[in-house]
Amino acid sequence: MRKVSLYLLAGACALAMFGFALMTSASAQQHAARPIYERPFTVEVLVNGYPLEQYPARGRLYIEAFENAEYELRIHNPLPDRVAVALAVDGLNSIDARHTTARAASKWVIEPYSTITIGGWQMSSTRARRFYFTTERDSYAAKLGRAEDTGLISAIFFRERRPIVYVPPPRPYPRPLEEGQQSRTEQDKSEAPAAGSTRAERAGQARDRAAAPVPYNDDEYAATGIGRSVEHDVRWINLDLEDRPAAEVSIRYEYRPALVRLGILPRPYPAPDPLQRRERARGFRDGQFCPEP
Repeated sequence: MRKVSLYLLAGACALAMFGFALMTSASAQQHAARPIYERPFTVEVLVNGYPLEQYPARGRLYIEAFENAEYELRIHNPLPDRVAVALAVDGLNSIDARHTTARAASKWVIEPYSTITIGGWQMSSTRARRFYFTTERDSYAAKLGRAEDTGLISAIFFRERRPIVYVPPPRPYPRPLEEGQQSRTEQDKSEAPAAGSTRAERAGQARDRAAAPVPYNDDEYAATGIGRSVEHDVRWINLDLEDRPAAEVSIRYEYRPALVRLGILPRPYPAPDPLQRRERARGFRDGQFCPEP
């Protein structure tokens, strides 16, 4: 029997952070108390199973991309709470390739103190296509006409909301109505204005609009392609998430020449030119006798 890793996907409604999510295990765990302090969420880019070195600069992390190399994203949840992470690569959601807000995005679910590894674009409930470093012209975003956000991996985390138990006060004993008196409920109904479109309906009217294609003058910048198909089983679950994100991790990736131009990596200094040294040669120097070699 083959071993199957089951992941869960999550999305959000308009009124509350309910949604569907991708999980790393089929069994739900009990909620634990929230920690006094929070260790950082981590996102690592793996090539051949090894994390690429990260260079912190300008309030974000940078990594060096390697052309045509497949990569995976290893994401760790340091909290005792279940979280859902909206994961975008080149501005596209890794689950449905939509370009939305983080709050409205479909999300991956991570159990408390757990780690998941995402290796590609989710194409169905059983299949994904691998991430790999390529040029902007060959990127998945360019194929969809949305290449304005290439070179960025973004992960935004939302905690699962703790259930709040509300005990309503006892209802007073209703008094009988006098003749000709209208009940408050009926009066409210008669005076209530016609209901307009709800927030959920207004949110449902929003549609993804493909951004205008950007010109591709050269292929020196890194982007992510849509690679070979691999097996990757997922299922949807319903989650109630907090409104505010718990954390955000952004990783910029570029090929080495671009990182040097940005000042992230040091500029290599060329070796001295022997011809220039020979041009500076002189016939006579100070000294009375020949020195020992």
